[in-house]
Amino acid sequence: MGPEPLNGIPTEPQLRYRLGIDVGGTFTDYVLQDRETGGLTVGKHPTRPADLTDGILQGLETVLQERGIAQMEQVVHATTVASNLMVERKGAVTGLLTTQGFRDVLLIQRQLRVNIYDLFLDKVQPLLARRFIREVDERMTHTGEAWRSLDEGSVLRAVESLRGLGVESFAVALLHSYANPSHERRVRDIVLESFPSALVTLSSDISPQWREYERTSTAVANAYVMPAVQGYLRRFEDALKDDGYARPLQVMQANGGIATVEVINRSPVRLIESGPAAGALMAASMARALDLDHVISFDMGGTTAKVCLIEGGVPSSASRIEIDRMKMQAGSGLPISVPGIDLVEIGAGGGSIARVEMGAIAVGPDSAGASPGPICYGAGGLDPTVTDADLVLGYLNPDYFLGGRLRLDKEASERGIEEQLAKPLGLSLEEAAWGVHTVVNSNMKRAIRLATVERGKDTRRYTLLGFGGAGPVHASRLAREMGVSRVLLPSGAGVGSAAGLLAADTVFDLAQTYDAPLGESLLAPVNAIYDEMLARGETLMRENGVSEDIRFSASAEMHYEGQGFDIDVSLPRVPLDPQAIEELIAAFHERYADTFGYAQPDQPIRATGWKLGAVHSKGEFRWPELPRNGSTPHPASRRPAYFPETGGFVDTPVYARAGLGRGASISGPAIVEEAESTVVLLPGDEAVLDRYGNVIVEL
Repeated sequence: MGPEPLNGIPTEPQLRYRLGIDVGGTFTDYVLQDRETGGLTVGKHPTRPADLTDGILQGLETVLQERGIAQMEQVVHATTVASNLMVERKGAVTGLLTTQGFRDVLLIQRQLRVNIYDLFLDKVQPLLARRFIREVDERMTHTGEAWRSLDEGSVLRAVESLRGLGVESFAVALLHSYANPSHERRVRDIVLESFPSALVTLSSDISPQWREYERTSTAVANAYVMPAVQGYLRRFEDALKDDGYARPLQVMQANGGIATVEVINRSPVRLIESGPAAGALMAASMARALDLDHVISFDMGGTTAKVCLIEGGVPSSASRIEIDRMKMQAGSGLPISVPGIDLVEIGAGGGSIARVEMGAIAVGPDSAGASPGPICYGAGGLDPTVTDADLVLGYLNPDYFLGGRLRLDKEASERGIEEQLAKPLGLSLEEAAWGVHTVVNSNMKRAIRLATVERGKDTRRYTLLGFGGAGPVHASRLAREMGVSRVLLPSGAGVGSAAGLLAADTVFDLAQTYDAPLGESLLAPVNAIYDEMLARGETLMRENGVSEDIRFSASAEMHYEGQGFDIDVSLPRVPLDPQAIEELIAAFHERYADTFGYAQPDQPIRATGWKLGAVHSKGEFRWPELPRNGSTPHPASRRPAYFPETGGFVDTPVYARAGLGRGASISGPAIVEEAESTVVLLPGDEAVLDRYGNVIVEL
């Protein structure tokens, strides 16, 4: 399954090429850009879960050979490896060393339950069982004083006990280590002295912040995924070197920044949600190119759907992320205290499996994935999926899926839906297929509501930017149901996340807890913290080949005295001075009022966390423009497609996207096909192609 040029940009012979590779649960996507012309070439290949590296390299070879390219300037990679290890509980045999009396932090978690009325609600399953947790004798106070010295003998006994259980990776999370990491560092030394081949993660390195459960969970997650991620990235980088690529492989982080393998191998937990983060970056880059201030990024792939708000051309961000949420409920998953792009993600994609539950159609969250895939792939899949339903409804072309490189078996999809859904529910084939389409849309509509309406956002002000292999099929219907009046469907939508990789900057986020009343007394300790973080930020940048044009930004987590949670407020400058403290107090009151509708200027304020962002920008991503104006478009073919607005199946014009020029106008119902995705326009939709080849739909 080879690549195709986008937007009519001609192929060119050599070098100056940048490559983004996004490994998804169903497909691996490739976007190759000529940085001089901006021309993009895309490729899409089935993911090989059994051997990810070999599968990636096979697709990569096809992309490069068909363009006649022997060398690249940059390779940026996003992967689901870390996320999948956690969700599927397939990480390393991991042991936790913690302070005496705190063995059950991972099991107790938080008092808050996501459903306070469900007395039988189970909390999220920790990544390791209690038998892999050992206590060591020590105690540090919240001010960083050693209240009880470290008993090194207790550490040795704990390590030997865990070695006997087959532990290969250790997490160390001692009480209040964010205030003084000396005990954790000595524990690390003892572990490595007695077990040199062990991998060790310190909570004070990966997340030097308060809240014991979150910090411990983050350290454990890092240790849990470290062996597999390190092995995977090293094999991939070595394979690239064997093929002549001499530069360091760069990897997408959850915060939307890229880093080298060497840096990521120390903190692989930062890889979580790297692919979805790249998709949000693509949406943000396109929003800036078109001067769109309010955008809903909607990424529907083969396994999941992801939603992110883009405000002022910047994706929403969060200081902490969650993995393995239950029913999309905040607070129900595993907390990871690393910054990330703020995404709502659900199990809703082209491969999501449909079934009958309690007399109705249910869809997802489980997926047929890349293997065996939907029934129509003909690779052994037996369960009907969203892709099967969309094929039966006439939205997908069985002869042009992936540009004709994979022929879909429509008859097999019809049999599967008929036997497993239609007959048990007493529905016609078309009603059952439409039921699958409607249910998955309802699931995704809920995700969009969580990201918008439930955060006080008016969806009527937004443009829905739909991408991913399945996104353009469902975007217009979702937009109508959410009250969105405009939809933007980019060219090459099926590989949007891979394009986002090429729009990424080098970014690192650092944080340190220091809890104190907001006043002049904290100037000296906080400025010392920032001195250290600035040095660390510069070191990280140098390790990624950056020595100049680095932008730093600082912020503080703050709350009124007596409150338990914080809001983030930007610092006026660093180092802080008395005037900066006064400005910070005023900014906090203003931010608090904007967030909650009121402020309490007479209440004292505490600051608990101090953050530093380091950014090196390589400049705005260059989107290729269509080389010509469009004439009156003519359908390449026609086929029946299902639209309830017309009473069922209607003869629908089908346009080849590659044949549409700038300004081309199309009225729905209609279908626009390209190799990696399909656009479905509903009756009443009016669409036009802009200068970048985006389909802009006015509903």
